[in-house]
Amino acid sequence: MLGLAAKATRNPDGEMVLRHAGLCIVALLALGPARAETFETRLSPSPLTEGTRINITGQGNALVQWDGNILSVSGNFTGLATSATTAEIYDGPGIGIPGSKAFDLSLTQDTSGTIWGSLSLTRKQVAELRAGHFYVQINSQKAPDGNLTGWLLPPHPFAGEAVPVSGPGFLPQFDVKK
Repeated sequence: MLGLAAKATRNPDGEMVLRHAGLCIVALLALGPARAETFETRLSPSPLTEGTRINITGQGNALVQWDGNILSVSGNFTGLATSATTAEIYDGPGIGIPGSKAFDLSLTQDTSGTIWGSLSLTRKQVAELRAGHFYVQINSQKAPDGNLTGWLLPPHPFAGEAVPVSGPGFLPQFDVKK
């Protein structure tokens, strides 16, 4: 609470006059809109086996912004062996642990393209997003159970392929849900 309020009084002519209303409006304008929280991921080939290696190729990126009401998803992908069929957000028990599908996204159904979506989240889902439990998955014709996957995390540096990382690297230690 700001501790500021508009006070209505009557002037000598009997008209209602608001006092301090201007101060309240200025104070509210100074607060401005809430800052959006940003999460990102690098989409990389889903886990491979010898039998799926030829069908699981490509790379991409996704950016997610939570403005307090709507989760906005945007991203791109390239280099799939076959056309993308679906894109989804999954809710896993922790980073790197597969989970169940939470949301459908829209995408370009081609070997390269974009993903997008706008979603409403419950309070529990917002907590899961902040804890690193959500991940993006793009499926394709020859990899219907996952072609590209990436966990949504706060913005962080991405080391390139075959680039050694000094220190512990970046993998936040979020809680794993039980």
